[in-house]
Amino acid sequence: MLLRCVLLSSLLAMPVLAAEPQDLAKNKNCFACHGVDNKIVGPAWKDVAARFKGQKGAEKLLADKIKNGSSGTWGPIAMPPNPVTDAEASQLAKWILTRKY
Repeated sequence: MLLRCVLLSSLLAMPVLAAEPQDLAKNKNCFACHGVDNKIVGPAWKDVAARFKGQKGAEKLLADKIKNGSSGTWGPIAMPPNPVTDAEASQLAKWILTRKY
């Protein structure tokens, strides 16, 4: 019984990731500023994928920008920090980097 409680507690403490990264992006309001294929306030994700294609450490760099915000990469409008966990930021970055351009 104690083992079951410990296992259940461990499972409940684990971060829950969205089944689909696109759903996570919707839940975190990323689509308010970014389109998959079109610029809104920020760049289209296909353009982000093209810019970072083949760049070493691109996933971590992008995840850091998602979580902590960024400025100057795409022009004068800054991207504010986003309320995401490290795991969510990584999941979003990985998904963005797979967008077709």
